[in-house]
Amino acid sequence: MKEATIVILNYNGEAMLRQYLPQVISNSIFDIVVVDNGSDDASLSFLRNNFPNIRLILLSENHGYSKGYNLGLEDLKGEYSYYLLLNSDVKVTADWDRALVTYLSDKPDVAACQPKVLSLVKKGYFDYAGAAGGFLDHLGYPFCRGRVLHVLEEDQCQYSDSIELDWASGACFCVNSSIFHKLGGFNPHFFSHMEEIDLCWRMRNEGYKIHYCGESSVYHLGGGTLSQVNPFKTYLNFRNSLYMLKSNLEFNSFIKVFCVRLVMDFGAMMHLLFTKGFSHSRAVVKAYWDFLTMREALRFHQVKKVKRFKSAKTNPIYSIIISYYFKGKKKYSQLN
Repeated sequence: MKEATIVILNYNGEAMLRQYLPQVISNSIFDIVVVDNGSDDASLSFLRNNFPNIRLILLSENHGYSKGYNLGLEDLKGEYSYYLLLNSDVKVTADWDRALVTYLSDKPDVAACQPKVLSLVKKGYFDYAGAAGGFLDHLGYPFCRGRVLHVLEEDQCQYSDSIELDWASGACFCVNSSIFHKLGGFNPHFFSHMEEIDLCWRMRNEGYKIHYCGESSVYHLGGGTLSQVNPFKTYLNFRNSLYMLKSNLEFNSFIKVFCVRLVMDFGAMMHLLFTKGFSHSRAVVKAYWDFLTMREALRFHQVKKVKRFKSAKTNPIYSIIISYYFKGKKKYSQLN
């Protein structure tokens, strides 16, 4: 079995591949595999003409991030000890992949880790997708060191350490392959967004840990496949958050959290109505409707559930929404 491989999921991402793939090749030591989600642009011809040595795994249609990766990695099962899942809109730095794999290789109880994720758009700042490692509040809302809701922190080497997390960013995600397959991979019904958070929670429920490795850094463009202004992204975030809660909490615990979330998400829906428009507020309603009617997503690998969410954060918080909007705490350091 080989040590590791870099796996990039592509869907109509010719522009991203042209811009970022060459420097991924020049800054990486492991083989690269591209899983194509049924692209109908010039992605495949670009890869075949310019990088014939890159292994291609071709899927017949766009399965989204979760199922697309599941299908692609199933083809690689048993070949590699670690997978480095990398978004096509990520610019990597020298030795980024070796640092992550080395970090995991001597920690059998750590299932996955992420690097420092910085923004390509806002130079010198952390990126929205993962920043310096992710956490959850007790209501299931995610936040990061370096990014609390919409506020990004400037990188001043304050997060160059390595710590335990609640979840690692799917933008750049190094995972133990045997643990990934043992737990069934990502929930394919998520399609995209928050599937890595759900997987990390399931891993933690099984006794594994998730870590942040500050020795590795990457830069993320963001919105390469789905823009923040797209209401479908709003829909996925709200729906998948509910899927994740229901999948990982015991029934009584879920009901308690769900009742509070109804109130909180109604407030979010009204906020979206006045800030982003009717399409985004309607997306929240659709997310709740589909959560209540699409039962198949909740039957995916019903692994060990917990009575109460236990964060890896030293001082866990009840609600990032309350801390941000009502207490004015907009940096991670203020949450302590």
